[in-house]
Amino acid sequence: MTWDVVVRGLGEIGRLLGIVAAVVVVLEIAAYIVLHKLLKCKYSLPLMLLLPALVGVMALIVYPFGFNIYLAFSNMNMFRFKDFSVGLSYGISNFLDVFRSPVLQKVTFFQLLGRTILWTVVNVVCHVLGGLGLALLLNRPMRGKGVYRTLLVVPWALPQVISALAWRGEFHYQYGFVNLLLERLGVQPVPWLSDPKWAFVAVVLVNVWLGIPFMMVVLLGGLQSISQDYYDAAQIDGASGWQQFRSITMPLLKPVLTPAVILGVVWTFNNFNVIYLVTKGGPMEGTDLLVTSMFKAVFEFYRYGFGAAYAMVIFVFLFIFSAVYLRLSGGFKGAWES
Repeated sequence: MTWDVVVRGLGEIGRLLGIVAAVVVVLEIAAYIVLHKLLKCKYSLPLMLLLPALVGVMALIVYPFGFNIYLAFSNMNMFRFKDFSVGLSYGISNFLDVFRSPVLQKVTFFQLLGRTILWTVVNVVCHVLGGLGLALLLNRPMRGKGVYRTLLVVPWALPQVISALAWRGEFHYQYGFVNLLLERLGVQPVPWLSDPKWAFVAVVLVNVWLGIPFMMVVLLGGLQSISQDYYDAAQIDGASGWQQFRSITMPLLKPVLTPAVILGVVWTFNNFNVIYLVTKGGPMEGTDLLVTSMFKAVFEFYRYGFGAAYAMVIFVFLFIFSAVYLRLSGGFKGAWES
């Protein structure tokens, strides 16, 4: 990268920021004229302040979501990229194809769904248990707590691309650190990246390593918000450590744990980087998940209408899970009541 490229890139960024700033100023002036001068609205100032955020939400969330629904009811693909048609029959066909035909060359939707659920459950359970264990250790008085906390956050702080590619090298059959360590221990080398089952284990290990620090940081913040007075009162009453954990720590940690679990499930369910960078979904489509197969269906098989319908199905699954989990766990009950 030369200095000219850097200067040109900064110039483009500055020009883009200038355009965004000019658009915001124009919108604010137009909103002031319409709301304050013409409509005499008493809420003109808060509405003016909300306007840029509303425009951003419309441009970045509402419009792409609506366009995805539009594509789901079309026959758009590589051969009909410009002259595609939209209709109810195309939408029904796309949604039925998601369930009745192979998504990729061999694997079907329900195979991918089962694999994705297994991937999500194993990862989130390991994230929560590992993060909670480390958070409990760091929440105790100890020397060098800041050093330990910094070291444990390193996997999360590193760019995920670098971590995933580094782990891909470490799982190399002949030269990878993992097999070299196993050989030193007298264990036969494992075909991590050439056998589908071991490849799935490898990507799970990588994602567990990446996800535990985030859960640890979130749960440590929750633990530090619990007053010590509860534990002092419990000790006076003779409560054991397990009783304090079950009756004080977990109930008071639930408002923090519930959104963290939901975020963890959504992120893990939609995790693309680890799978694609470590195994690319292989071998023999053995580590593909719903989201990686959707990417391949769209950008390798050019099935745009089908891919849009596929994305809607994944969205509905995650939406139902989040709604049911929030309803059953009651994790936000305190927030609603306040």
